[in-house]
Amino acid sequence: MKSVEKQVLDKVDDQVVDQIYDQVYDQVRFQVLFQVRVQVRDQVRDQVLNRIRDKVLDKARTKS
Repeated sequence: MKSVEKQVLDKVDDQVVDQIYDQVYDQVRFQVLFQVRVQVRDQVRDQVLNRIRDKVLDKARTKS
């Protein structure tokens, strides 16, 4: 009987561990993707603003 009890407990433990793993994995994945998205957005914004600034400065230099 102990063997069956142990198997059941092991199975329940595995299921609980799998559920916790899935939850933690999803949370970490979401956080990482969110951070990457924010970083990429900021980098793209900075690059666009730098290009605009450079073009404005170039036009100002050529006109003067």
